[in-house]
Amino acid sequence: MIIALSYLSSCHSNLNIETAQYAVNGQKLYTQHCQNCHGGKGEGLGKLYPPLTDNNYFEENRAFLSCIIKNGLEGKITVHGQKYNQLMPANPQLTEMDIAYILTYITTTFGKSDSIYSKTEVNEALKKCNITN
Repeated sequence: MIIALSYLSSCHSNLNIETAQYAVNGQKLYTQHCQNCHGGKGEGLGKLYPPLTDNNYFEENRAFLSCIIKNGLEGKITVHGQKYNQLMPANPQLTEMDIAYILTYITTTFGKSDSIYSKTEVNEALKKCNITN
C-alpha cells in the first residue's frame, strides 16, 4: 500500500496523501468493476465503450458521473467527439464511498484532476439522479 501511494504521488506530484489514498482504493474497485470495458488505461474499447480520458466530459458531467456508475447509462453520449451508444450496466452494489474512490482514481489517473470525490459529494449527486435523468 505504501509503495502504491508513493508511486501514485510521484506520478502526480500535485496529489495530496488523501487523494492518493482514494485513488489507490479506487484502482482496486476500477479493476474489478470497470476495466473489462474501459481498459486498464481508461482507453475504452474501440467504438463500443468510451475512453475515460476526456477531461471536458469529466468537468461538464461531474455531478452526473456518480449516477452513471451507480445506475448505469442508456443512450448516446459523446466523448472526445466520438458518439457511443452502448448500455452501461448499473452497479447497485457499490457504496457511496466505493464510487468516490472509483471517480477519484479515474479522474486523477486518466484525467487531470488533483482532488477527491468525497462521499458527501457522491451522496448529493445520487440524490439528484432520478430528478435529472
